[in-house]
Amino acid sequence: MAKRRKKPRDSGHIDESWLLPYADLMTLLLAVFIVLFASSTIDEIKLQQLSTVFSELFDGGQGIMDSSAPTPVPVPKDSIGEDDESPSYIEDRRSLEEIQDRLDEYIAVNELENMFETQLKDEGLLVTIRDSVLFNPGKATIEEKYSVLANEITALLVFDKPRQIIVTGHTDNVPIGSAEFASNWELSVMRAVNFLKKIVENEGIDPLLFSAKGYGEYQPIASNDTAEGRSKNRRVEVLIQPLVLQDGSAFE
Repeated sequence: MAKRRKKPRDSGHIDESWLLPYADLMTLLLAVFIVLFASSTIDEIKLQQLSTVFSELFDGGQGIMDSSAPTPVPVPKDSIGEDDESPSYIEDRRSLEEIQDRLDEYIAVNELENMFETQLKDEGLLVTIRDSVLFNPGKATIEEKYSVLANEITALLVFDKPRQIIVTGHTDNVPIGSAEFASNWELSVMRAVNFLKKIVENEGIDPLLFSAKGYGEYQPIASNDTAEGRSKNRRVEVLIQPLVLQDGSAFE
C-alpha cells in the first residue's frame, strides 16, 4: 500500500498580489477627485494643473502607494480672494480718503454735521451740501452771510494734483412756479452754476476741471412725502473724481 504524501507546511508567506489592483483603484479615485475639484470653474490654470497631475500619475511618476504625501494641487490666485486693484489706484484711493478726512474735520469743528455729508464712492468723493447752507428757499443766489463758509469750502477743493469736479444741483418735487425760474430744473442748474462760480474765484482752482449740471427733482435721496425728506432732497453735490481707475488707467 502506497504511503500518502504529507502536505508541505505553510511557509507563512502572505499573498500580496491584491495590492496591485488596490493601488490602481486608489490612483483612479485620486484622479476622479481631482477632476471633481476642478470641474466647477475650469480655466487655463486649472487645466494645466490637471495635465501635470495626470502626467505624474500615468506617465511614470510616483504612484499613490509610493508617495509619502498627497500630490499638492496649487490653488489659483483668483480663488483666494486677491483683488485686481492696481497700486496706483490704491494710492489714489488713499489720497481721496485723506481729502475726506480733512473735509470731515472741517465739518466737525464747525458743527455742520446736519448740513454736510461726505461719502467715498466708486465714482469718487461725494460732498453733499444742504441747500439751506447756501441759499434761501426758491433762490439760487448764495447769501452774503454764507460767503465766508463757501470760500472755506472752496479752499478745501484745492489739491496738489488737480482733480475734475462736478457740481450738481437737486430740488424737492414742490413746483417752483416763480417768475425767476419756470421749473425745478432751472433752479437746480442755477444753484450749481452759482456755487461753481464761487469756487472758481479761488486762484488755485483751474476752471477747466470744473463743470455744473442740475437734475431738478428727479434724483431724490429721500421721500418727498415728508418735510424732512424734502429737506434732504434740496441739496448741492460736489463730486471729486479719481485720478486713476481701478485697472490702473488714468481717469479722463
